[in-house]
Amino acid sequence: MNEKTIRDKLQILLPHWIEHNKNHEAEFRKWAELARAEGSEHLAALLDKATTSMSVTDEVLKTTLSEAGGSPNDSHHHPHTHHPHHHH
Repeated sequence: MNEKTIRDKLQILLPHWIEHNKNHEAEFRKWAELARAEGSEHLAALLDKATTSMSVTDEVLKTTLSEAGGSPNDSHHHPHTHHPHHHH
């Protein structure tokens, strides 16, 4: 019974987490470019690493959502793209 409640909650929470991760990933990428532009290659490389880790986390969260009985909204596209992508 508890398991069901957890599944229900995760079906609601996971899409939000996935969406937030996408936003953070975009921020990491943006700041990596800024750091690189200023010659801070080491910082840019670390941010690139964070971006890659976030992508891995994203995949794990999508799998968790699927296992919890939620739908990953077609995993080939970004789930929950209600927000326009800001390209600077």
